[in-house]
Amino acid sequence: MKSFAWPDQCQERLRAANIDVQGNTFRRTPFSLSHGGDDPCFFIMQPISYLTATGRSQLWLRLRRAAWTVEDGFGEVQLVGTHTDGGDGPVDILVVGGGANGCAIARDAAGRGLSVVLCEAGDLAGATSSNSSKLIHGGLRYLEHYAFRLVRESLAEREVLLATAPHIIYPLRFVLPHHKGLRPAWFLRLGLFLYDHIGGRRTLPATRGVDLRKGSRGAPLKSSFVKGFEYSDAWTDDARMVVLAAVDAAERGARILTRTRLISARREGKLWRAVLRTRDGAEETVFARALVNAAGPWVGVVARLLGVNTEGSVKLVKGSHIVLPKLYEGDHAYTLQSADGRVIFAIPYEGRFTLVGTTDVPLEGDPGPVSASPEEIGYLCAALGDYFDRRVTPDQVVWTYAGVRPLYDDGKANASAVTRDYVLDLETPPDAAALLTIYGGKITTFRELGERALDLLKAPLGLKAGAWTRTAPLPGGDLKGGFEAFRQAVAEQRPWLSGPTLTRLCRAYGSRLDIVLGDAQSWADMGRDYGAGLTQGEIDYLKRYEWARSADDVLWRRTKLGLHMTPAERTGVATAFAAAEMTEA
Repeated sequence: MKSFAWPDQCQERLRAANIDVQGNTFRRTPFSLSHGGDDPCFFIMQPISYLTATGRSQLWLRLRRAAWTVEDGFGEVQLVGTHTDGGDGPVDILVVGGGANGCAIARDAAGRGLSVVLCEAGDLAGATSSNSSKLIHGGLRYLEHYAFRLVRESLAEREVLLATAPHIIYPLRFVLPHHKGLRPAWFLRLGLFLYDHIGGRRTLPATRGVDLRKGSRGAPLKSSFVKGFEYSDAWTDDARMVVLAAVDAAERGARILTRTRLISARREGKLWRAVLRTRDGAEETVFARALVNAAGPWVGVVARLLGVNTEGSVKLVKGSHIVLPKLYEGDHAYTLQSADGRVIFAIPYEGRFTLVGTTDVPLEGDPGPVSASPEEIGYLCAALGDYFDRRVTPDQVVWTYAGVRPLYDDGKANASAVTRDYVLDLETPPDAAALLTIYGGKITTFRELGERALDLLKAPLGLKAGAWTRTAPLPGGDLKGGFEAFRQAVAEQRPWLSGPTLTRLCRAYGSRLDIVLGDAQSWADMGRDYGAGLTQGEIDYLKRYEWARSADDVLWRRTKLGLHMTPAERTGVATAFAAAEMTEA
């Protein structure tokens, strides 16, 4: 293919379609476009191997919005398009916030055919959404607060997510020891009976009683615990779940802008006029028919930018977790009651560790970067010490993390009792652009929240398309035969992958793993090995397809490999990112 200088008009139109220009080749997930003739307004689109009919139709939609006419000139192999005159117009929705709620809304909206821009001041899932307990659950303890609807809907969503993202969400059994000084056994049994039956459990095993004096379940516990219960919930990689929702949104036409802050926004008739600024100072003005404030802990900050009063609507609660060397053998978790009425989870984590959390600490003021306090670490260690036979002290902690939950303020003084439900506040003044503000929520119900948000926006946007995400897999989740069959197939096709690295890659990427591995025929073909199974090939994929821009994005969000690396290895990754940034600049 000969070199060709694309005219400015063509470049502008393709950029408007969210397709980046690199020399004479245009690349944008999941499409590659190259100049294919002497006509400067003619191009050939060559689908990458995983491009589906749905993906192809989404490309057409994006190009048409950017004032291109598109025809299918070569069937399944190539698409041919010719440029026509046209101008840029407003988008349907501007979403502010790249956490679970924002990405779910962007995904649902793009899948209904709406044009979407999502801006996130930092990294996707860079705050609350990557600092959860990583559970897809109904919330057993919420039954005590009579939150039956929340529990029922969360349990129903657990089934949906297990089916649509089996690579990053999988069943987990929990052991709940009966503590003689706390909730009585009959009370626990009743709660677990409700938990099993109100949410439409279909695939997970039912609750059963456990004799803790026998078998592995009671082995790590003190001998005073003789009776318990075992029930089902599910585990997820929270940050990956959010990023995959963003990937799906982008592949359906959304623009995902990370490291991009909302500077100002005001209504101009039936449109929002918003100014966005990147970290390097570049500004862009976006006009949108509706604005969604999904800024999580910063929902109030964004609301003030918009001139909206949210005082008294949000209660910020910090939750901290600690990670310890593996406390016990087995792939089950523990649910531990504490004397203050809270519940602490001890969860198998990353093969070699145990994750313990969470705390509930009211937070006043700036919800900016937070960390686990010495008091919280001590509290969690003491909670473990009440149950486990081994002594657990703060000096054994290998990592901590903390996040701020922006809960809807229902007036409860006790932070643990404040509702985990979400509230969607839609403002539609006459002859003015719509504003939807998101309060609260939990990762278990993020998909459902996105669906309900779009249902609310149907009227102001004149939207006719209905809900679609309930049965649509998240990217990588279309695993025929289930995860184990998929893992075995990969092991046979790529015998140079094995053990924990094989499992991690299959879990992280699911059916998209072929894109990560590309044409590699050996581990050496994946490029530099930074340690703990992280290669340059994987980093390149995360930068190109998942908006990874820093070492932390890769080591602590897209993966958790930072936990397995030495300080020198982590520094090596950071140095490589810095060098690449200087080269790109």
